Amino acid sequence: MNLLFIADPLATFKIYKDSTYAMMVEAARRGHGLYAMLAGDLAWREGRIVGRLRAIKLTGGDPWFAEGETEWRGLAEFDAVIMRTDPPFDQAYLYATWLLEMAERQGAKVFNRPQSLRDYNEKLAIARFPQFIAPTLVSNDAVLIREFLAQQGDIVVKPLNAMGGSGIFRLRPDDANLGAILETVTHNGSETIMAQRYLPAIKDGDKRILIIDGEVVPFCLARIPAEGETRGNLAAGGTGVARRLTDHDSEIARALGPTLKQAGLLLVGLDVIGDCLTEVNVTSPTCFQEITQQTGFDVAAMFVDTLERQ
Repeated sequence: MNLLFIADPLATFKIYKDSTYAMMVEAARRGHGLYAMLAGDLAWREGRIVGRLRAIKLTGGDPWFAEGETEWRGLAEFDAVIMRTDPPFDQAYLYATWLLEMAERQGAKVFNRPQSLRDYNEKLAIARFPQFIAPTLVSNDAVLIREFLAQQGDIVVKPLNAMGGSGIFRLRPDDANLGAILETVTHNGSETIMAQRYLPAIKDGDKRILIIDGEVVPFCLARIPAEGETRGNLAAGGTGVARRLTDHDSEIARALGPTLKQAGLLLVGLDVIGDCLTEVNVTSPTCFQEITQQTGFDVAAMFVDTLERQ
């Protein structure tokens, strides 16, 4: 197969933990061709969706990749197009999903499905599965958020389009900076945010559960907050500890799996704190390498197996 990865600049990859890198290594091991490009290098040209891309080879050294010459090629020429660009889900990302959807109509196989990348906002998607979530409010209204805080007593607020713990605050009613924080996170009422009841189980980790084509990876990565931190995200200094899924973790993942598969979401990362689903990550779910290194379960092999079947 020839695989095209639409990702962030390869030189920025932290290859000791990057899941896209793990996918590439496994695909190359099986003899598949690798190509890479940026989302900003998509174009609609002479009636076709094309990309300005390069063939890449893995070197096993530093730098970890070698690039061929830049070329323009139609996305439908590839066996799979794998969208792995990190959030924020901004206007540029939205444009990319429209172009990728046009490429699908021309025969390209795009994973995850572009329409579902738009439909499944990583924060708002939990509303599709209310039986598994904590009390939640979505609003840009500071009065509503203050009322929610008074009801719950302890909440977290976060933007709807970011990743890695960016922009997350924990709030209590007596917080002296409450007004300033709400002004900041809502951009003075112009940005809608999510507020959720604070879950003390975060001390035991924010669990990342991976689902591949509706099938559940049997291990999760519990991202445990650093001392004095509320956020467990690895990007915010959390420590990743792989664990076998609990019965309730498995129940959540199995319940969501068929719906996510039907939506064309080949790879999804659920975030679960305690017994509550907090996010449904569809843009560029991670934690392949940490789970594999700590448990021996080869997540990248499961992913490439699925690509080959697709």
